[in-house]
Amino acid sequence: MCRTPALRLRQAIARTRDATRGRPPSGRPPEQADDVLGTFATDGALGFDPFPFLRALHDAGSRAVVIGQVAGILHGSAEPTGDLDLLWDGTPDEARALRDALTLCGCADPPDLDREQAGYRVTGAGGDLCTPALPWGAMDVAPCLARAETTYDPEGFTIRYAALDDLIRMRRALGRPKDRRRADELERLRT
Repeated sequence: MCRTPALRLRQAIARTRDATRGRPPSGRPPEQADDVLGTFATDGALGFDPFPFLRALHDAGSRAVVIGQVAGILHGSAEPTGDLDLLWDGTPDEARALRDALTLCGCADPPDLDREQAGYRVTGAGGDLCTPALPWGAMDVAPCLARAETTYDPEGFTIRYAALDDLIRMRRALGRPKDRRRADELERLRT
């Protein structure tokens, strides 16, 4: 069992690549993921490789925090995914860093970062860029930014990701079937 989160994520992405090798496109983009299987069942999983964008975030000086299932994988979740969701503070400085990272990774049409949630697509990954202004039920996610954990990738960059307790609370706040299942899994990983 891999102990470092970055290596755990690299292994999970390799498993995703193996599991989707030869899988024909379905025509379903990640935005059409269902609430049970998630983005792994969409075309987002085909060729999913978040590492170039994670490196670009580091290189651009972004303080964005990985959330969603990629954060779950960093904590040890076994469920695959096909998207990379991020939480960021909504400030102009961070918006500049995100735009720089998006440009570095081939995003020709950057999303409107004045919104509380914006979808993005770069080579190898796509997902949502969320600010604390996005409704999370009764949860205030702003403190999650300061409590984020950091892992060091063997390729020489850092990845910031939601702390385990915060990620579990986010999952419970969203309450979809996949979020409840994944929160339960994360709870079991804690013991």
